[in-house]
Amino acid sequence: MKNIKIAFFDIDGTLIDMNTKVMTKKMEETLIRLKRNHVILCIATGRPLRNVPRFPGIEFDVFLTFNASYCCTKDEVIFKNPIPSPDVHTIIENAKGINRPVCVASADRLGANGRDRDLVDYFAIANQTVEIADDFEELAREDIYQMMIGCYPEEYDRILDHAKGAKITAWWNRAADIIPADGGKGLGVEKILDYYHLTREEAIAFGDGTNDIEMLQAVGHGVAMGNATDNVKEIADDICGCAAEDGIYDYCKKMHLI
Repeated sequence: MKNIKIAFFDIDGTLIDMNTKVMTKKMEETLIRLKRNHVILCIATGRPLRNVPRFPGIEFDVFLTFNASYCCTKDEVIFKNPIPSPDVHTIIENAKGINRPVCVASADRLGANGRDRDLVDYFAIANQTVEIADDFEELAREDIYQMMIGCYPEEYDRILDHAKGAKITAWWNRAADIIPADGGKGLGVEKILDYYHLTREEAIAFGDGTNDIEMLQAVGHGVAMGNATDNVKEIADDICGCAAEDGIYDYCKKMHLI
């Protein structure tokens, strides 16, 4: 596996343990040593760019945010893929019909038309709060790259009713991210590989949630965390240890990546 030139990492449950919400020293060491070995470091997350955590001494090269609906380096936008505007408004109305507030995300802002316990708890996982937008209707007319909603799987069909240009991606059973129907982390990986003129065989990815499946399938070496859900482990090329037990560090050492 010495031909690896780029590595994609989910955040929660992958780079960061879900319980402690911090990166271990060995995970920090892994990233530093990968960078020293000229491996391009990429974060692939459902979070907006402004909410991606910063890790002192570690500089990521590229960011796949909003589940790759908005991909960029620190200097350049590589790919952006907003949800079709009519579908944004359809989903907002569908959500109202089941008494669910929605948070919409443009490139620069997040704003919601209300709060419920599921949405609040979802944001809290990433140490974020749900911000109510007084100008929600105006915000929703901008390019929207992702929508966040508290919901259960049995509500998905009602939320997406007549919104053919959008789909749900989720890694938690009480909330979901809504992204373009043709989007997802897998598409983001393809765009980034094209940008760097790399092949999938030169790429490795680590993830733990359902929204990481397409990413793991888009690279030559898709690795599921030991704490990953069963459906992620089933499609992965390999499985490493849990995030809390420095699984990525041990795997990279074993594969002579660091």
